[in-house]
Amino acid sequence: MESDVQQIDQLEPTPEGPRPGSPELRRRSPESAMQVRAADLHPYVGLRYLAKLFRLLALILVVLMVAESIAGLTMHGTDALLTILAEAARLLVLAGVLWGSGDLATLLIDVGHDVRATRILIGRRAAHEWTEHETVRTPERDDAD
Repeated sequence: MESDVQQIDQLEPTPEGPRPGSPELRRRSPESAMQVRAADLHPYVGLRYLAKLFRLLALILVVLMVAESIAGLTMHGTDALLTILAEAARLLVLAGVLWGSGDLATLLIDVGHDVRATRILIGRRAAHEWTEHETVRTPERDDAD
């Protein structure tokens, strides 16, 4: 294990940049220490489509309820009024549940954005504190020598 550590310490910096743990990497600004990843910016596409689908289904149920009510009243008259009202109530409740599910999906998208933003801000704050801590410790080490 000790030989592995010595081999890692002897490695030269890569062309992409300094090796991890090097002083050049520690002297970077806090902004470069905590970059925003592409995954942090990717929206919840599938969840947004699901929310739109639920709302569309709710609207289709309302249109079907109106069409069924008109068809029932024209075919059977007022004799079918109680059946039509019961069916309309059932379809309205189902449409409301679907619309509410779409709203919950939209809320989950907003929560996901807030969680990602919080993670980015906390990471940047930690990187800022880390660089401040390193700059405070560096002069003390120079005075001790």
